[in-house]
Amino acid sequence: MEKTRMKTALYPGTFDPITNGHLGLVRRGLDVFDQVIVAVADNTPKRPLFTQEERVAMAREALAGEPRAVVEPFSGLTVEYAAQRGACAILRGLRAVSDFEYEFQLALMNRRLQRRIQTVFLMTDYQWLFTSSTIVKSAASHGADIMGLVPENVRLRLQEKYELGEVRQGTPCLAPPYGGFRAKD
Repeated sequence: MEKTRMKTALYPGTFDPITNGHLGLVRRGLDVFDQVIVAVADNTPKRPLFTQEERVAMAREALAGEPRAVVEPFSGLTVEYAAQRGACAILRGLRAVSDFEYEFQLALMNRRLQRRIQTVFLMTDYQWLFTSSTIVKSAASHGADIMGLVPENVRLRLQEKYELGEVRQGTPCLAPPYGGFRAKD
């Protein structure tokens, strides 16, 4: 009898910050794969609000109840990291048709570099169609209520960052709202 190998998918991203849309994709990925590695990218053209260490910590806390989801920092080429970790697939989410062209080009290049690693696309759940880390940060930077869009630990960290004025150029709005932040009842 042949021993079956665990099927692992790598879910790469900046996760600045991780949203409930990302978490939904991880959980759905676990319906298909034995393990999902959430790979938090270091080398990104984006200018993240949170450091890589902060993003990893927030994702680990948000996924603490999912033993088959592993959160790791990484740098370098995604497909090379996937090969190094023994992943058979790269998991990617699609929100809209606008995501497809870029993701398709990336998948083709990854396939050329590592023939044995497949790219698996999952459509986002309808409720997260409009959600992105950038939109969440923009809303939070204006003091908007983002409850339900991100895990609670992330909501609190975003609020803390903006209240303390700790913003970076990657933040869509660089200043707190004119009236400051209000405590939520």
